Amino acid sequence: MSPRPRSLDLRAPTDATLVSVADHLRSGGLVAYPTETVYGLGGLVTAEAVARVRALKSRDRGKPLIALVPSAASVSDLRWTAEARELARIFWPGALTLVLEDPRGIFPAGVRDEDTHAVGVRVSPHPFVARLMETLDCPLTSTSLNAPGEPPAMSGVEAAAVVEQLGAHDVMVLDGGALQASLPSSVVDCTGPVPVVLREGAVPKNRLRCAVPDVGP
Repeated sequence: MSPRPRSLDLRAPTDATLVSVADHLRSGGLVAYPTETVYGLGGLVTAEAVARVRALKSRDRGKPLIALVPSAASVSDLRWTAEARELARIFWPGALTLVLEDPRGIFPAGVRDEDTHAVGVRVSPHPFVARLMETLDCPLTSTSLNAPGEPPAMSGVEAAAVVEQLGAHDVMVLDGGALQASLPSSVVDCTGPVPVVLREGAVPKNRLRCAVPDVGP
């Protein structure tokens, strides 16, 4: 019989919980974890961990992973437009992913788009994830946790079931309980002369345009 995935209860997290998760990630492990929208699957932004997440998700070359980052300042070497800085100032931490150019190749392939050299980054407002990002002081990959063709996990129980279904028994499940129904993060491409909404999600276009009127289409 295959071992069940290791699960940690985040509903009353301790410093020891935080250290355990950080150590697991630093050793190359992956986690299934709650975010402000759905449960995600991720690891540190290393070539090995990125490849493992992409394999579990059967992610094709044209769909890079998003990276959660501790802060805008932590990725200051990305190419920030004035509009991107304003969107980050207003909506981060929050359910807004900004697509920025990565001209120096800070992120590995699989997170950095091989054709456009762009990356999608976000600062999560989830309390535990925010503490974890502060502890790690480096990016964490983020993609929805779901079996092929199924909706994302919305609770720790569902997350553990998906991890088992994927056969990824070494993935640590961080059980934050049931999440409230939510739209996915909005995605805005800030690599061109004007920001372009690639996906309208939890932050609607009208709110984005209140901050940056030129947001299109």
